[in-house]
Amino acid sequence: MKISILTLFPDVVRSYLGASILELAAGKGVVAFDVVDIRDFATGKHRQVDDRPFGGGPGMVLMPGPVVAAVEAARARHAALAPTVLLTPQGRRFDQGLAETWSRGPGLILVCGRYEGFDERIRDVLAPEEVSIGDYVLAGGEIPALAVTEAVVRLLPGALGHEDSARDDSFSSGLLEGPQYTRPREFRGLSVPDILVSGHHRDIEAWRRQEAERRTRERRSDLWHGGESETTSD
Repeated sequence: MKISILTLFPDVVRSYLGASILELAAGKGVVAFDVVDIRDFATGKHRQVDDRPFGGGPGMVLMPGPVVAAVEAARARHAALAPTVLLTPQGRRFDQGLAETWSRGPGLILVCGRYEGFDERIRDVLAPEEVSIGDYVLAGGEIPALAVTEAVVRLLPGALGHEDSARDDSFSSGLLEGPQYTRPREFRGLSVPDILVSGHHRDIEAWRRQEAERRTRERRSDLWHGGESETTSD
């Protein structure tokens, strides 16, 4: 898979891509990253990428010329079916289901907004998908683009150290992940549940499912559908 991230702050993006899971996945050839400076596609002496909005109002708006040129150049390096995605508060809510869909595709072109957003003609010309990571506003799309990138990459075969890691995450099964424990066995009077050290794997899986359901009901009732537990025990 190839993921291009178009931004006015390429050093910010490269710094995060060069660490942890994303760096390891790239090193193993699971994914290739292409960080594009939108300013490289600006014209004129000052390489201007934004201007004041027609009709007045605060802030600056990203000009269509540099953004469209940057995206068209990126599209030429991608498979035809790779989605172009604007990171914007006006987009659909990004979720695990969308991450899974994109992880099965050929790649992504992620376009980071800045300032007061995109000139509307960028949408008209490019016909992109639009995604938001939540109902709040950030200074730009770099953090959302990196969140989308990590959510997608960790689902790619070979990206994680254990193939079941992504499968057991919160939201992958429609539930939040249940409690996890590691050493020491006791900490400040709190003990690891006996079931987890029992060695009875089916019972452990049943307990984990029950705990995931309980946590989902308590913390995210919007995710809980009240279905019957699928757990079994010996």
